[in-house]
Amino acid sequence: MMRSFVNRFFQLTENRTTVRTEVLAGVTTFLTMAYIIFVQPAVLSGAMLGKTTGMDFGAVTSATCISAALATALMAFYSRYPIAQAPGMGENFFFVLSAVPAAAAAGFANAWQVALGTVFISGVLFLLLSLAGLRELIFNSISPSMKSAIAAGIGLFIAFIGLQNAGLILKDPGTGVRLNAHFGSPDLLVFFFGLLVTAVLQARRVRCSILWGIVGATGLTVGLKLAFADGQAGRLSYFADSMLAQRFQFATGVVSIPPSLSPTLLKMDLGHALSPRMLPFVFVFLFMLVFDAIGTLIGVCEQAGFIKDNKLPRAKQAMLSDAIGTVAGAALGTSTVTSFIESAAGVEQGGRTGLTGIVVAGLFLLALLFSPIIHMIGSYPPITAPALVIVGAMMIQNVAKIDWTDYSETIPAFLTLIGIPLSYSIADGLALGFISYPIIKFFSGKGREIGWLTYVLAAVLVLYFVFVRGRM
Repeated sequence: MMRSFVNRFFQLTENRTTVRTEVLAGVTTFLTMAYIIFVQPAVLSGAMLGKTTGMDFGAVTSATCISAALATALMAFYSRYPIAQAPGMGENFFFVLSAVPAAAAAGFANAWQVALGTVFISGVLFLLLSLAGLRELIFNSISPSMKSAIAAGIGLFIAFIGLQNAGLILKDPGTGVRLNAHFGSPDLLVFFFGLLVTAVLQARRVRCSILWGIVGATGLTVGLKLAFADGQAGRLSYFADSMLAQRFQFATGVVSIPPSLSPTLLKMDLGHALSPRMLPFVFVFLFMLVFDAIGTLIGVCEQAGFIKDNKLPRAKQAMLSDAIGTVAGAALGTSTVTSFIESAAGVEQGGRTGLTGIVVAGLFLLALLFSPIIHMIGSYPPITAPALVIVGAMMIQNVAKIDWTDYSETIPAFLTLIGIPLSYSIADGLALGFISYPIIKFFSGKGREIGWLTYVLAAVLVLYFVFVRGRM
């Protein structure tokens, strides 16, 4: 009876999927984004940056898991899309490196609480925009070529993140980035093994290839760690300097007690967050929210084939879920909650309904109890990096849908495509495309092909970058 209800509610048959497929897709999505459970508290507490912010590490961990579970479950039940949500990368660093210092410079002793207030207010504004249907109008005003470019650009972006997480692409002061030629290092051995397993299984159309790749990479990691457990690491510098030696640790247990939420729960300072010094940060968070969410929604839904006739069914429900997630996250004690592009990993594994999201939400709650196991996998990026690269390879196929015969479509699409990975921001990459698109259309004599909202959006973005971002 329960299986029948789940099938009817999530329309599994209509979406050509099964409970087993949805569950495995949910596990895959969760494993590729589980790093946020450990990265988020490390960033917000200041532990990762070597300077304390005053936020409690344990409380942020609980807030991260609970807010991710709430937002993802809401997305699953309300919009029935396989899109997971959690505190976003980029927004968390902006929170710590910009909003908190600005609050402190303004003379507020409770700087992190004021910064949390700016996140909460931006979430409320985001919710109002969603209720008014403005975000849905923006979504529907984007041309098919631009939607495809966004999906492909995000694919390049997450593949780039995967290559960096693996240690294959390194930062370089002269060229920006460079290739790590030490292919015999443990980190790259784990990455290439996971990539090979996933790619071969994917090519052979084996279900759950990404999940099996993660399992295989984890097995090799454990084997390498044991192989060097007798002290050889000290004599082999390439091992001693690797992430495997420095970051990967065997789980010390299976079950742990969840940390208390009380140090951060409802601690946001809304009064000082509305002060003139902090209002620009409210709008920056709002901008990042709107365009990260729209970009991710387009990327994942384009990959899954949900967009029909350039429109997304239940778009308003999906966007409301994003907005409510941010408000709830700030109340719990964490930075901006948004849709995760890693959801594409689950989509690639066959996830097509909200049941995938329910699995992800449940795993986030379970992670509070089984954090040692999750930490063992999620804290060592080369294990999950192959999943991001493979998903990026799948998403780049969307470039074939761009209208390459019309330069008024091609050039803005191309700027979006390269802008997302090169700016290291979905929001900023989208802004490049959204600003250039109506300008090129207008001066090429095709201005009437697009609606008024596209022009307004471009003008707002220009003003935002000149008067808000440009002065921060």
